[in-house]
Amino acid sequence: MSDIKKIKTALVSVYHKDGLDEILALLNKEGVQFLSTGGTQSFIESLGYPCALVEDLTGYPSILGGRVKTLHPKVFGGILNRRDHEGDQSQIKQYEIPEIDLVIVDLYPFVDTVASGASHEDIIEKIDIGGISLIRAAAKNYNDVIIVASKDQYSPLAELLRNNGAQSSLSERRWFAKEAFAVSSGYDSSIFNYFDQEEGPSALRVAIDGAKTMRYGENPHQKGYFFGDFDKIFTQLHGKEISYNNLLDIDAAVTLISEFSDPTFAVLKHNNACGLATRPTIAEAWADALAGDPVSAFGGVLITNGTVDAKAAEEINKIFFEVIIAPAYDDDALEILKQKKNRIILVQKAPITEKMQFRSCLNGALGQERDLKIEVADDLKQATDLAVTPEQVKDLLFANKIVKNSKSNAIVLAKGEQLYASGVGQTSRVDALKHAIEKAKSFGFDLNGAVMASDAFFPFADCVEIAHNEGINAVIQPGGSIRDNETVEYCNKNGIAMVMTGIRHFKH
Repeated sequence: MSDIKKIKTALVSVYHKDGLDEILALLNKEGVQFLSTGGTQSFIESLGYPCALVEDLTGYPSILGGRVKTLHPKVFGGILNRRDHEGDQSQIKQYEIPEIDLVIVDLYPFVDTVASGASHEDIIEKIDIGGISLIRAAAKNYNDVIIVASKDQYSPLAELLRNNGAQSSLSERRWFAKEAFAVSSGYDSSIFNYFDQEEGPSALRVAIDGAKTMRYGENPHQKGYFFGDFDKIFTQLHGKEISYNNLLDIDAAVTLISEFSDPTFAVLKHNNACGLATRPTIAEAWADALAGDPVSAFGGVLITNGTVDAKAAEEINKIFFEVIIAPAYDDDALEILKQKKNRIILVQKAPITEKMQFRSCLNGALGQERDLKIEVADDLKQATDLAVTPEQVKDLLFANKIVKNSKSNAIVLAKGEQLYASGVGQTSRVDALKHAIEKAKSFGFDLNGAVMASDAFFPFADCVEIAHNEGINAVIQPGGSIRDNETVEYCNKNGIAMVMTGIRHFKH
């Protein structure tokens, strides 16, 4: 028995009508009859196509301010009846229920209404009842019915009609049903999350459209996927397909650069900054960022918060890197950067606005608020007899932003708003500091007068002692250790200025 089914009657009731006219023309050409409600029925007739009203079929007008229009056995029976089921066919004849073979419906814009700051009453009115019920009914009966649940599926439907006429295969109907359940589940997740926000989440309901299959995951033997709207945040101007690991570094890069307002350039490798500097111009910032670790910069991800000009591009073009991100590029700078065909060039056109972040863990998931705390001068509490100078405050806050965005345990050494070196992802804070000192010296930096930032408290005074022996004379840390007094005493005895923030910035 063939699984090809013809479309004879289409129920069309949509909020978004842009793009619908092409579909209606194709259906009308094939002799498909239309059934609709209110504004959609008027739209269909304005195009010159006859269209029956749902109210005439059901015998009931739209009631309760439009809350009830399609909720009727003659509508749902027309969708849900099984064409090869003798009992169903007998009943639809008995009750004069027409077969509905295609349902085109979308949902009230609940998410957009919430985002607009509308009142609770207006938001509640945007919870769709009839539309969601039509979607589920038609998707359930995909064996006989095509369901188009969003304007995003208008194009695939138009392509089907152009290629097949008014008929579809089982696999095609199943695809539309799958897309419909994606729409309905995402819609319900949004409603649940709206109601669940006041007391904090009681369950995790995440629905993200735009699944993309990556070339592979972290390694070639692992499959990888990205679920999200990359194009909402970035425009790719040039280069190869973005990889799984690229995305992780891009996420770390945009999070880091968002902390800086003055012209800044950063180089990242494996989610950590290996070079970063703030300077009067982007070209100068690039030069001093690269100087922080020109070895690790090879194959890294570059990001800046200013326009890349030709002068900067000429210097950037001298090294191999995977990705560069900026809010804008001069035309001549792009010509230079595009000389390497695989180089990924991105424009960041929007910030990351999500307030929560999630990661898989055991047989579930962890969720937390993003770490959006950025310390300012007023947050610094003097812990030592010697006070920090205004120049030291600038460097301490600079270093604190970097250490906050580095893998724990982390130590950052900086001077003159330039990252000298960092120790990241170490199993002890002493190891992190020693690694940072070794790196700084290997690239010729003089640590005399530099500052040190730590993402968490010092459990002992050993770190400040090691730093002092290298000429570091100012420290920023959260504080909170039961041995804080030992660290403070060492600083007081040795002329080191130290401030505490009271804010830990672990990043695991």
